[in-house]
Amino acid sequence: MIKREKAIQNYIDGYNQFDIDKMVSDFDEAIIFENIQGGETNMSLAGLTSFKQQAEQAKAYFSSRTQTIKSFKHLENETEIEINYFAILGMDFPNGLKKGQELNLKGKSIFKFSGDKISKLTDIS
Repeated sequence: MIKREKAIQNYIDGYNQFDIDKMVSDFDEAIIFENIQGGETNMSLAGLTSFKQQAEQAKAYFSSRTQTIKSFKHLENETEIEINYFAILGMDFPNGLKKGQELNLKGKSIFKFSGDKISKLTDIS
């Protein structure tokens, strides 16, 4: 469990620092990523290259962002974390959110492991 928590913390630290290489350093090459908002899957990616491309694009969305882990829940081959999320938008969005606006959200992320590597990440908000 300690290895899992270190891998997850490494991902979170990389995310908060806008450091994509650090974010993905514990990812499997065949990583699957899903983002679920309000019960709807609004993004699904397969493969490390696709994930890195999306992460690079997403850097422009925020001028700052911080995920804070509130809890860990370990299951057989996955770990679920509860997070608090704070961000300042770096651009205007089509849904009416404006550059400079603050976001405060709560959510969870589920990290599925294959050996010591993260094979699937599901973000739920």
